[in-house]
Amino acid sequence: MRSWMLAVAAILCVAGGTFAAESETAAPVEQPRVEVAFVLDTTGSMGGLIAGAKEKIWHIANQIVLGKPTPEVRMGLVPYRDKGDEYVTKVFDLTDNIDQVYTDLMAFQAQGGGDTPENVNQAMHDAVNKLTWSDDAKTLKIIYLVGDCPPHNEYTDVPTYDKLATAAIGKGINVNTILCGGNEQAGQVWREIAGLADGHFLAIAQDGGVKQIPTPYDKELSELNSKLMDTAVVYGNRGVREKQGKLNVAAKSYSAPAAASRASFAAEAEAVAANDLIDDLRKNRAELKDMKEDALPENMQKMTPEEREKYVAEMQAVRDKLNEQIREISGKRNEFIKEKLAEDKGTKDAFDVQVLEAIKAQAAKKGISYE
Repeated sequence: MRSWMLAVAAILCVAGGTFAAESETAAPVEQPRVEVAFVLDTTGSMGGLIAGAKEKIWHIANQIVLGKPTPEVRMGLVPYRDKGDEYVTKVFDLTDNIDQVYTDLMAFQAQGGGDTPENVNQAMHDAVNKLTWSDDAKTLKIIYLVGDCPPHNEYTDVPTYDKLATAAIGKGINVNTILCGGNEQAGQVWREIAGLADGHFLAIAQDGGVKQIPTPYDKELSELNSKLMDTAVVYGNRGVREKQGKLNVAAKSYSAPAAASRASFAAEAEAVAANDLIDDLRKNRAELKDMKEDALPENMQKMTPEEREKYVAEMQAVRDKLNEQIREISGKRNEFIKEKLAEDKGTKDAFDVQVLEAIKAQAAKKGISYE
């Protein structure tokens, strides 16, 4: 057993608690993985949906991680427009750094467009071929194609949507399509894509129908999120530490609903932030004794090996207590939201609800269950 784990046990025992370490001979539980890429039309007509998605991305991540066994969640983004616009596509690769995904999404603005078709084919091509999807057949891999206009099939830069949908399912990637509004031509294409890529076709209002459900638990969870971020121990080269440090600071200023969902996600996933030393030590992704001094945060660089182990153990103990509080309050929050959704029938057709319902159905095929 690693020395830092022993240190955690010692601290908890001194505090009057107990610490039950897993048996070294016990077989580790294999953690499933869910990879989700949102391919979003970001032209002017999609302003309402994009605004709603910004508010709900942490809620979606939080709900995904509630699967049993608890999955590792990776997300990616492919915004698209058309030739002649500011960009045709941008590719934000799949990552478990959801703070980065949130930051990237917040920068999106709905602009451009004008003619009805958009460059759907290029967007699908980039999502299927430029994102770093897992090669593991057990991984649940999903693309959500979200838009309101049909593709420019006269463009010959890349294959057409039907060939790309076939290529996606050939890689084990399901494509769920979400039609915003009532464009009949787009609806026909969206249905065809979903059928070819073993996905779900979903139709929602033009603005996404996203509704924020405030709860009496948001403020407390937001405060706990800030306290949880205070336990983050970012490591890596200076550039990594500075970039992640800024994301961690920003995470403490999210809106209360987003911060509440973020706290719940972190507690369930037992992943406070990316490039976090404590998480990576616990998950055997790093060894403290092997760390180079300049890869450690500045306050740890000045410590002796024994002081570093004690510091990590203390942070882990604080984090464990916070996670316990967050899980308890999050359970009440989830029940509150569930009751409100049951009362408001229209909310069930909203973007975030439709996304989660499709994931739940497809996750079952990979052995991940949801209540």
